Amino acid sequence: MDDQNTGSLSRDGELKADLLRRLRTASGHLSGVVRMVDDEAYCVDVLKQIAAIQSSLSKVAQALTASHMKHCVREAVLADGGETRIDEMMETLRYLKHF
Repeated sequence: MDDQNTGSLSRDGELKADLLRRLRTASGHLSGVVRMVDDEAYCVDVLKQIAAIQSSLSKVAQALTASHMKHCVREAVLADGGETRIDEMMETLRYLKHF
């Protein structure tokens, strides 16, 4: 991976460990939701679990966004104005529906 595409996680092992823990937890919850649907669980219970997964993923997205802006975007701005990184970040934020 070239330096331009190396993310801030390569610099922050603690954040990376936290995000991996959160993602593994969300993955476990998603597996539980799949079982609930397969077992025809009560819809409201399934929806509550989906909301919990969305919340977990939103927290991951928020932490990753903050780290990216503090490291990658900041460095680009200081180095050359950073217009490309800012545009890239704005485009990415359009896709985060539950941010």
